Amino acid sequence: MVTLCGDDELDYLASRTRFEPGQGFLLDESYRLAHLPLVAPDHPRVIPRRAGRHYEMGRHEPVFSLSLPVADELLQRSAAYLSLEAELKALPLAPKIAWDIVERRRHKLHATLCGSLAIGQAPVLDATQRDALRALGPVAVELRGLFSGNVNRGRLYLRVYPEKRAGTNVFHRIQQAMGRRPTDLYVVGLYNLIDDLDATECSALSELLDRWWDRPIVRFQAEALWLLGASDDLVLGPDTVEKVPLI
Repeated sequence: MVTLCGDDELDYLASRTRFEPGQGFLLDESYRLAHLPLVAPDHPRVIPRRAGRHYEMGRHEPVFSLSLPVADELLQRSAAYLSLEAELKALPLAPKIAWDIVERRRHKLHATLCGSLAIGQAPVLDATQRDALRALGPVAVELRGLFSGNVNRGRLYLRVYPEKRAGTNVFHRIQQAMGRRPTDLYVVGLYNLIDDLDATECSALSELLDRWWDRPIVRFQAEALWLLGASDDLVLGPDTVEKVPLI
C-alpha cells in the first residue's frame, strides 16, 4: 500500500496566504516582476526590471531545473479538477484570471523539484545521477488544491503530495541524487491573476481555497522527470525538455 507524505511533513500550511477579513488581495513584488509582465504587460503595477535581478519584462536567460511533469490529460479526466475549475469560473474574481495563459500552458504543467541547476547552458546529468534516479522506480504522487502561497501572490497552484518509502519523502531522495538540499513544497502553477482583488473577490477566493484544501484532484505514478529549460517562469517561450527516466 502506498503511503503519501502529509501536511505535517510538508510546508504548505506554513507557506499559505494569510487572508485578512474585509481586506483585498494585492499582487506581491515577486509576482509583479516575474509573472505580471507576461500576463498583463500593460498593467500599471508591472515591475519591468530591477537592479540585481535577471528579469526583463518577465523574461531571462534560460534556467534549467528538474521537474515533475503533470499531464493535462490526467486533469481533464478528473471529475474533481473539472469541478474545481467550474467553481473558480463562477467566482466574482474569474474575469481577473488570465484564461488564455491557462490554455497556452496546458502541456507544460510541472512542479519544480530541483530549481536552477544551470543558467544559460543545459546541465549534463552524469551516469551516477541517472542511475540513482532510475533505481527509484515509479513514484506515486497525489495532487490537491487549490493553493495560494506567501510568495508570488497572484498565482494559484495545485499541491503535490509525494510518496513516502521507509519513512522518507521520495522527493528528498531525488534531490539527494542531484546533490540538492531537501525541500518540502512542490506546487503546480495553474492560474495567474491579471490584477489585484477587492475584498469581495478576496473573500470568495479564500473560501474556495479552504473548501478544496483536503480534496484530492488526481493520483498517478510518475515514471519520468523533466530536465526543463525555460526563459520565463511560466514557460511561455521556447523551452527545452529532456525526459529523465525513473525506471
